[in-house]
Amino acid sequence: MFKAGTESAQGEFTREMGRRLGERIVEKLDGRPDALWLFCAPEQGLSNLLHGVKEATGARILVGCTTDGEIHDAAVQTGSAVLGGMRSDRVDFSVAVAERVGEDSERAGRDIALGLPRSVRYIQLFSDGLTGNGSAMLRGISSVLGGHIPVSGGTAGDLGRFVRTWQFAGRRVMTDAAVAIGFSGDVRVGTGAGSGWAPIGLAKTVTRAKGNVLYELNGKPALAVYERFLGRHACNLPQVGVEYPLMIVGGHGSPNEDSNCMLLRATMSVDRKNGAIVFAGDIAEGATVHLTCGDRDAIQEAAGNAARMALEGLGDANPVMLFCYSCMARKIVLGRHTVEELHRIRATVGKEIPMIGFYTYGEYCRPGAEGPSFLHNETATVSILGV
Repeated sequence: MFKAGTESAQGEFTREMGRRLGERIVEKLDGRPDALWLFCAPEQGLSNLLHGVKEATGARILVGCTTDGEIHDAAVQTGSAVLGGMRSDRVDFSVAVAERVGEDSERAGRDIALGLPRSVRYIQLFSDGLTGNGSAMLRGISSVLGGHIPVSGGTAGDLGRFVRTWQFAGRRVMTDAAVAIGFSGDVRVGTGAGSGWAPIGLAKTVTRAKGNVLYELNGKPALAVYERFLGRHACNLPQVGVEYPLMIVGGHGSPNEDSNCMLLRATMSVDRKNGAIVFAGDIAEGATVHLTCGDRDAIQEAAGNAARMALEGLGDANPVMLFCYSCMARKIVLGRHTVEELHRIRATVGKEIPMIGFYTYGEYCRPGAEGPSFLHNETATVSILGV
């Protein structure tokens, strides 16, 4: 038996709203859910909302976070709460939490992995989008469980305010934390990722970098390289960098070029004193990179490609629930056409499969059927559960 469903609500976050959402999920699943996902705006009343959901459902496991926009059945929402639930006698769910991820993200990843059973076959991870290092967190997880366990999910948002994000586990509301839900048992997952940005000009080599700070490209200050590329738009850095992310195309922790998914890194801030740029994810010294640009059609097409990749990864399993974690930068670039990338995903997977997710500050996903998972930027990621 496997049942899945989603619900959504707008308005003030109260205990009563949480109860209504929970009651509708219980009705849709014909019983108490085994696991719940809650994605919502960073508004007042988060604790009340969580308590209401737990009271109505009696669910043992609830995970989630605040967002830069909620996804519910191919609709893009803001200021809302979306709730997804699963009920199954074929899947066992577990939860792990790590706090103070900003102090040591790799340690946080190890703590997450150690908190999950060795039987885990798939992990969804939701971490603070403003603190910590998602790449290091994945390294910590793989150091315990190995790199073969697919990890998907996203980093929490706060509607572009870049002040504070929140993560949920049960009735707990946390910040500077990471929450993971593990899947064990008879479950299959297909994952896919796509961006739609294309390289411009000649490839460059990262000659000096540390973590997510890029100091030099081809021996020249990274900021100077970007300013020359952007011309008159350079005065709008780092914001304009959302439209022109850096693409990692070769080696040093990037996906294989045959995966059709290159890693993108979005600019977060600039260090004019040192001529450096701070990105949203790690960039390794020695990596081959490209400056990029994207157009609306290619970005939307990439979302459909990610869905096809995930569907192919299921093999002969039947899809039962669809998770979409897409970058807030895509929402900025696509504007009022943002919903069209979700329609591309729906057209590929089917309209009858429950769909939930959110717009993130960074996306976790394995870009194909095999290999490790990565932290992405400016990417649409799709994970499909099958039985």
